[in-house]
Amino acid sequence: MKSLLKLTTAATVSLSALLAAGAASASSFAIRSGQSAEGLGMAYAGAAAGGIGMGSMAWNPATITMFPGRNSQWNFTYLYANGDYQPTSTTTVRTPSGATVPIQAAGGSTLGTGNIGGDGAFIPASYSSWQLTDRFWIGLTTGAPFGLRSKPDNQVNAAQVFGRSAKVQTINVSPTIGYKVNDWLSIGAALQIQYFKASLKQANGVTAAATPVIIQGDTIDFGYRFGATLTPFEGTTIGLAYRSSVKQTLEGSLRSAATGYIPVKANLNLPDSVVLGVSQVINDQWQAHLGVEWTNWSRFRNIPVVTRAGGVPLTSLNFQYDDSWFFSGGVEYKYSRDLTLRAGVAYELSAVNDDNRQIFISDNDRLWLSAGLSYQLTEKFKLDVGYTYIHVNKAKVNYTGNNPQQVFNPSLRAVSYTGQAEPYIHVVSAALTYRWDNPAETIPVRPVVRKN
Repeated sequence: MKSLLKLTTAATVSLSALLAAGAASASSFAIRSGQSAEGLGMAYAGAAAGGIGMGSMAWNPATITMFPGRNSQWNFTYLYANGDYQPTSTTTVRTPSGATVPIQAAGGSTLGTGNIGGDGAFIPASYSSWQLTDRFWIGLTTGAPFGLRSKPDNQVNAAQVFGRSAKVQTINVSPTIGYKVNDWLSIGAALQIQYFKASLKQANGVTAAATPVIIQGDTIDFGYRFGATLTPFEGTTIGLAYRSSVKQTLEGSLRSAATGYIPVKANLNLPDSVVLGVSQVINDQWQAHLGVEWTNWSRFRNIPVVTRAGGVPLTSLNFQYDDSWFFSGGVEYKYSRDLTLRAGVAYELSAVNDDNRQIFISDNDRLWLSAGLSYQLTEKFKLDVGYTYIHVNKAKVNYTGNNPQQVFNPSLRAVSYTGQAEPYIHVVSAALTYRWDNPAETIPVRPVVRKN
């Protein structure tokens, strides 16, 4: 019974750590690719400067002033991620007697995980803007900035004590305002209202009969974004924006055969970020875009998990992430009045490395190759389509004693496992933009009235 309780306690920590164990298309468990079909087709280059259309509002609220009249956009993205961890050495287990034996001698499996990405996922996003005066806009954005769905094809595998499945969902709704100060400066701000839900599972032993340990919780919390766009020269737009951290105060439960139902809570400080974008009109047909984004993942390190009644500490989560960087460049070519073609490339330096990577993540530094198009269907309707292939560097997991899951949970050191995956991601997205008012009718400029 004592050994079972130890294993359950170890499972609590490592299972909870899965909150940061997956990346759909950005570092750790952030989702960049689901925000905009137009942006996806150009690797999100120039997002902060309005270069990706209405989707720019998700990065820089000041870009709302770039869309005259009343507009709405609906984005639908499908993401397929493939990552298959295969053991690179013999997985061993330390028995209660102190002997170290191959995992099969302890009744465990020698299998790898199989694909952990499943059948992929659909990601929605939407944007609306309403110009009230010649200088003032209001709007709303919705999307899923973070998320994870990871479930190995082989539910019984050599690494099951470190994790069997994980699902993280977010819904972010952001009321937005923008103000055009003058012809070369606009400012904007947005309130982030974010729902966060996590459901995580792992095995409490190495055998096929091992019972699960499940932790789940959800919360609604708040953050903000603000930014500015500058147009120092005709055809040149520079955007700079900040997205705050959202402190997610999860409340939920821990369930296992050994402990029963335990109400728990944990505070997750999701990372803040800064993004810079530049868009440049070259001539009547060509535009170029650049972007760089820094995300403060290094703040996501140690997270206490406590009981809801009395706040008794159960464990502390340990990630030891690095900050991430995303660099992007893209071009657009106006082929005709209605058709615009685009392409982009990006490179991301991941927050995850060979020392802190966990079995539910195949995240690593990655290369984006993107292409897309826009077609003006009618005066009011526009269609956007984008595709990106993401090549992820080989991802290694190392559970030989120094992985963050094992550092905080010595009981998990009883299992020694190393593995490697060769991940890749396909993302395809489509969007429809609609102009509600008459594009031929503009809001008149209101003269400034001064008292004598």
